[in-house]
Formats: sequence, structure tokens, C-alpha cells
Amino acid sequence: MIVEVASLHKTYQTKTGAVAAVAGIDLEVPAGEIFGLLGPNGAGKTTTISICTTRALPTSGSVRIAGVDVVREPARARVHMGVVPQYNTLDRSLTVFENVYFHCRYFGMNGAAARARSEALLQQFHLQERGKALPTQLSGGMQQRVQIARAIAHHPEVLFLDEPSAGLDPQSRIAMWEAVTSLRKEGITVVLTTHYMEEADALCDRVAVVDQGRVLALDTPAALKQQHGVYTVLELKLRDQVSAPALLREIAALSGVARAELTGEGIRVFADQLDGLLPLVVAAARAAGLRDLRVQEPSLETVFLQLTGRELRD
Repeated sequence: MIVEVASLHKTYQTKTGAVAAVAGIDLEVPAGEIFGLLGPNGAGKTTTISICTTRALPTSGSVRIAGVDVVREPARARVHMGVVPQYNTLDRSLTVFENVYFHCRYFGMNGAAARARSEALLQQFHLQERGKALPTQLSGGMQQRVQIARAIAHHPEVLFLDEPSAGLDPQSRIAMWEAVTSLRKEGITVVLTTHYMEEADALCDRVAVVDQGRVLALDTPAALKQQHGVYTVLELKLRDQVSAPALLREIAALSGVARAELTGEGIRVFADQLDGLLPLVVAAARAAGLRDLRVQEPSLETVFLQLTGRELRD
């Protein structure tokens, strides 16, 4: 395992007493995986990442990165990791190229190797034309790509991303997702925190749903939806409710329907899967006077609601 977190606790002392930011987290992330910590602000995600990246000390428990204990050997552990924190850490007095180049030199590359690596990374992240620009002259999305390029310049085994999409517009977010996904080709493991369900769904091989400093569930996004009874929901609106009871019985008997219920305007259908089912539902509903149909796909937000009882972005 490239990342091993065991019985991790972090408690802060405040004027009103002790506050547990992390309350016993256990995680294992194999090499090459994109792993997500999904939860609301204050769930303990950033504290966990801070401990993993040697920026904070745990109250108890342990973290090993590539087999190195981050508390006992922090300097050695940092060689194996790249870090992109929530806030922008680019040196505003250096150009884009220089930000990457001096990171390479810091990690021991000679001038020629650092220059070659920096040029290759700017090419990889589509920044080659902005090498002489200052960070303040770039968009938020471009700055984030520079931070990722710099973080992997020394060939780390694992990259930690803390809320990588925060503050980005949709186009920049998609470009950042593509940049992260491309790291698979280099064999880099990625651990990211996010409170965007679509980000976790799009990027992550596995997701740990975290709240109040604990892991509530851990699996692939698809498995989490299946395990927690998250269905595709079909909202059928009918012209009138006269035929609704008979239609309800007909639809409830179809294969793939978990359950169905009457609503004020028609019928709500909870489906395990839509393959082959949707045409049958539409045909039956049309005969009964279908006025409108809305499909709501399963989401990690629904999983989170079932696990915590509150919305993900609270």
C-alpha cells in the first residue's frame, strides 16, 4: 500500500474543551489508485490530509507513505509525495517556468535535468505558451494546473490534492479533472478531498465518505450507491390521477422496479437499473396520459444524505 492510515486521531484544545477533528480513521490506498475523501466542510478531510503530508501532527495513530512513517521521518516521507493545498502557494515573483524549475532544483536535480523536466511538464499540462507569465497573469484553472505540475516535478509516488476544484469555473474544473486523470499514465497515486459529489464520481476509483472525523462508508462510487439503496428515480406526471392506481400496479410489477408510489401529480418509480425498463415505463405511462417525465440518476449526495441525514454542502 502506498498510503496507510491507522487509528488516526487529532484533537484540538479550545476554550470550551477538546474538539476531535479526526476520530479514528483507517485507510489503505494501493499504488495507482485515485482515492477520494468526500464530506462537508469541517468533516475532518483537510486535517487528515495535513497529517498525511506532515503539516500537522496526530494526537495518536500513524500514517505511512510508501512505507515511511510521516511523524518519525517527515523529511524522508516528503520525498515520496506531492502536495497541492487548498490555497495557492505559487511564488508570485517567479514565472510559471521558474516555479516548476526551482522545485526541481530543490529536490536535487541539476540544471539541465530541471530544465528538461520543467519543459516536459509545461507541455503535459498545456502551459508551454505561458512559461514566461507570472502566476497573477493566469486564470484560476491555469494556476491550479501549474500547482499540480510543480507538485509532481520530483516524480513522487503519491499526490495529495485538497479541494482541487474550489473556486474554479466549470470549464476549468473539467480541465483540472483531465490533468488529474492523466497522472495514471505516470503511475502516480492520487488522494484528494472534495465536497463536490460529481468530482468524486468522475475521478475516484474509491471514495471514503467522511463526517465528524470518521469514515462512514468506503467503496467505489457505484458500489456505495448500490449498497445504500440508492435508486434511479423516475418522476411521472399524468394529465389526471384517474388512471394512476392501475398504472402504479402495472409499473410496480415490471422487472427492475424496486418500488413505486403515488404522488400528487402522478407516480414516482424507484428503479434498480434502467436498461430495458425505461421504454416499458414510458409506453405504459403514455397510455395512461403521461404529461411529463423526469429521470434523476443515483448520486453520492443521496448516499451521503442517507448516511448523515444532512446535505453534503452544509
